[in-house]
Amino acid sequence: MPKMSDTMTEGVMAKWHKKVGDKIKSGDVLAEVETDKATMDLESYWDGTILYIGVEEGKAVPVDAVIAVVGKEGEDYKALLDAEAAPAAPAAESKPEAAAPAAASSAAPALTDADLEKQGVTVVRMPLLSDTMTEGVIAEWHKKVGDKIKDDDILADVETDKATMEVMGYASGTLLHIGVQKGEAAKVNGIIAIVGPEGTDISGILSQGDAPAAAATESAAPAAEAEAPQAEAAASTESASTEGGRVKASPLAKRIAKEKGIDLSQVAGSADGGRIIKKDIENFKPAAAATTAAPAKEAEKQAAPLPAYTGEEKFTEKPVTQMRKVIAKRLSESLFTAPHFYLTMSIDMDSAIAARTKINEFAAAKVSFNDLVLKAVAVALKQHPNVNSSWLGDKIRYNEHVNIGVAVAVEDGLLVPVVRFADGKSLSRISAEVKDFAQRAKAKKLQPADWEGSTFTISNLGMFGIDEFTAIINPPDACILAIGGIAQVPVVKNGAVVPGNVMKVTLSCDHRVVDGATGAAFLQTVKALLEEPVRLLV
Repeated sequence: MPKMSDTMTEGVMAKWHKKVGDKIKSGDVLAEVETDKATMDLESYWDGTILYIGVEEGKAVPVDAVIAVVGKEGEDYKALLDAEAAPAAPAAESKPEAAAPAAASSAAPALTDADLEKQGVTVVRMPLLSDTMTEGVIAEWHKKVGDKIKDDDILADVETDKATMEVMGYASGTLLHIGVQKGEAAKVNGIIAIVGPEGTDISGILSQGDAPAAAATESAAPAAEAEAPQAEAAASTESASTEGGRVKASPLAKRIAKEKGIDLSQVAGSADGGRIIKKDIENFKPAAAATTAAPAKEAEKQAAPLPAYTGEEKFTEKPVTQMRKVIAKRLSESLFTAPHFYLTMSIDMDSAIAARTKINEFAAAKVSFNDLVLKAVAVALKQHPNVNSSWLGDKIRYNEHVNIGVAVAVEDGLLVPVVRFADGKSLSRISAEVKDFAQRAKAKKLQPADWEGSTFTISNLGMFGIDEFTAIINPPDACILAIGGIAQVPVVKNGAVVPGNVMKVTLSCDHRVVDGATGAAFLQTVKALLEEPVRLLV
């Protein structure tokens, strides 16, 4: 897989034009490869027969990985593939001492949670109590090692990223082990306690570590289903006692009672302190509460019913394209590596509007406001070389040429073709190049030479009705200029309030290279050029 652009790390095999057994010549197109920038043809540099294709259509492969083998018909290529994989072998052989214990440990199969439950031992793991939870902190233990516990007893309070919730053991027996002390955190699915018959040897369980064995996944499913309603119910205030007319019940019992329409005040609890647990709800006889159900039904009739509405949660997931992967990677690196700061300035565009109208009466290609801004920026960069620069770690590169990248929105993301030596080109030439780039970008026909080598970038969202915005610097540039739309607003001219056309621009600067005063001076020059466009022709 060749490196087809400076930012490419992998390519997706969009389409194969040849198959195994085909005769090929140098210059034949073997396949189409989708890179982070465009879909490009992959040409053969050899004559021969395709002996092997290692990547299916639609699959991604890293740069420099083997995608096909070309050779003489009938030639044995398997030794070549084995040689490609060979570097991984020494790593596996480099630590024979480490391999021996691993082999020894694998000889003894790990006990799953299901196996332990058959022996009367229950491993209590940190449950997933919210969709964003990765770990929980033990806020309080309600039991200690050696305590006898029953089904649905609350073992501990767990503080998650959302709330503090109760964790139950769902087991009867003796608390044999507490794995996480109060105030400490445990990863989701990590062992926090072990319950079983008194005197059980749990050293073998602890030696397996926190990760449950593979077979435990299925056995843990019922517990996970039970934990979800627990999390939902625990978010509300727990009933404290029966003395004040409030019912003491476990979250699971409350949920089941609600589903079955059972009045908890009619249920006798069998757990400590008369607490109602799951089995009390399951053993409850509705007939016993028949005489008291009538008043409740009368009350329901008197209450005005609320209209019920049930929605359906739906979503669609799509694989991330190569272009979007690279956009995410490069812009994240830019924003979190380069210290950004932003400068915003308002520009009076009355003269620019009049000048554009006059220019378009004679220009071969219609000039847009974006073309005027690009030309003004190019001229200003020649006067402010510190802005036309790049951070290279141990040095700063001050570019004497002006290559301006123009952000172009395409279906899968964003491309930035480059108008080279923009300071020396006419407005008509700039306009024609930008239009050509936009058309080829949307057709995915741009080539690496079209988007490499920018020294400054412009991003214009004014045509979408955006007043102003901040853009993320496109590395290795030190700055990017965000262009807003032209808005008609009241302005003060010669002491009078009159209608005016104002455009806001925001310069994002890499503070490692450009200081505030430097960026401000550059914007003042751009402002002066656009407010007196005749200066662009001098």
